[in-house]
Amino acid sequence: MRTTDRILELDCSQTTLTFPQRLANGFATLSSVLRVFRNRIEINRLHDLDDNQLRDIGLSRADLTSAFLASTFFEDPSEHLTRSARNRGPKSLFRSRKD
Repeated sequence: MRTTDRILELDCSQTTLTFPQRLANGFATLSSVLRVFRNRIEINRLHDLDDNQLRDIGLSRADLTSAFLASTFFEDPSEHLTRSARNRGPKSLFRSRKD
């Protein structure tokens, strides 16, 4: 009978990030936070449009309100608006072809 010893070496040591890597991670985080705030400001500007203009881009006032209610403070509400406009887009094209 033969016994074979197997040794599994796992490198579980914590890798420390270098200063440039930490700096790049910090800038990436700051950039994403600033993008979220910029998108929130732009969505607030959509409230200045009238209903016909909103309908032209595939949105409604209810979409604007639900985008803010569905997202937390640091989440980007523009993703919700994009989904709403894309879902409504093909339906409105189909309706216009029937008219």
